[in-house]
Amino acid sequence: MRRIPARLPSAVASNGAALPARIPAPAKPAAVASSAPQTGVRISKLMAERGLCSRRNADDYIVRGWVFVDGRRVSELGTRADPAAVIVLDKEAQAQQQSRMTILLHKPMGYVSGQPEPGFTPAVTLVQPENQRCTPDTPVFHPSCLKGLAPAGRLDIDSTGLLVLTQDGRVARQLIGQESCIDKEYLVRVEGQLDDKGLALLNHGLSLDDRQLKPAKVEWLNDDQLRFVLREGRKRQIRRMCELVGLRVCGLKRVRIGAVRLADLPLGQWRFLRPDEAF
Repeated sequence: MRRIPARLPSAVASNGAALPARIPAPAKPAAVASSAPQTGVRISKLMAERGLCSRRNADDYIVRGWVFVDGRRVSELGTRADPAAVIVLDKEAQAQQQSRMTILLHKPMGYVSGQPEPGFTPAVTLVQPENQRCTPDTPVFHPSCLKGLAPAGRLDIDSTGLLVLTQDGRVARQLIGQESCIDKEYLVRVEGQLDDKGLALLNHGLSLDDRQLKPAKVEWLNDDQLRFVLREGRKRQIRRMCELVGLRVCGLKRVRIGAVRLADLPLGQWRFLRPDEAF
């Protein structure tokens, strides 16, 4: 019978000589991160500092490719640039910004300006079509106006007057950012005695929470009413200032923020910030 030779092992040649061991393919070199850190400032930070938009919106615009730095489109988060770089927004970003609404509300007493407190109602609930102060050229209310709407500053529950609510991070930064220099005007009805020294302290010289207050402008309007102009907004600041000089606040109304006035907006009603208005 014809014998079929057994198949030789793969590691042995047909003449019986051992084959050389298989040489493994060379490993791909591991990616090496650049040891040189990026120089400059994060583009999102530069955009916020220049008032182009908020940091959050800047990140969104960068991811969408809506930001040009020195003529070059940027789409990677964390990219840095020279502090003097020219930053321009794409027309898509500009259109989105123009669609963001800012609302002026005449807040009544009993409403909180920010996060709701137990038993109280946030002022944003007043932003409804039946409360809108309309003129022939104002936009029509739509539920999308409420999306992302947030107060740009506080007005305590016992106070009335102008409250700004906005969808625009640029407006919020302008009014309540650390570098904000927008002044706010209040009419304050008081009880008690105030001499010239106390009035001088209200203008400059008082401290709250172990921090000196910035200079203010405080003057009498009539026998029981003071006018305050402040460039900061500590919690219940005016009421606490008055207590330090022996006065009790009976009523407080904010009538102006920057160049925007409450004017004749009725209590509990709201209107859109007009294109020709700026704080």
